[in-house]
Amino acid sequence: MSISESAMAFFDACESGKGWDGCRDWCHDGASFACQADTLAEITTLEAYTEWMKGLHTPIPDLNYEIRAFATDDERNSVSAFGVVHGTQTGEGGPVSPTGNKVTAEYVYVMDFNGGKIQHMTKIWNDGHTMKQLGWA
Repeated sequence: MSISESAMAFFDACESGKGWDGCRDWCHDGASFACQADTLAEITTLEAYTEWMKGLHTPIPDLNYEIRAFATDDERNSVSAFGVVHGTQTGEGGPVSPTGNKVTAEYVYVMDFNGGKIQHMTKIWNDGHTMKQLGWA
């Protein structure tokens, strides 16, 4: 499987809320995670991030994504995916009771590969904008 195919499979599993069990096949154990956003400041592993994404499907049960751009950089063994998520907070489990607010959030994943598996992922995301849309900030 190419890194492009692995990245696409990981992206779909992660964004669909499959958690670590659904994502681990494309990742190294202990794969690291980084994001310069207060919401994710405490998350440093890809395993923890995939579980956070799984949890997000509880307050936003209709959370879905679209891919706007997808690029593989073979020289750097890296894949970037630009996505947009959409959903409405109708479920319990967020920091506030269901607001009924809709969210449309743009973000980028940069996945660094080693030996055909993701060893590190960086998420580029404006969490403040997302939290305001949901009524969580």
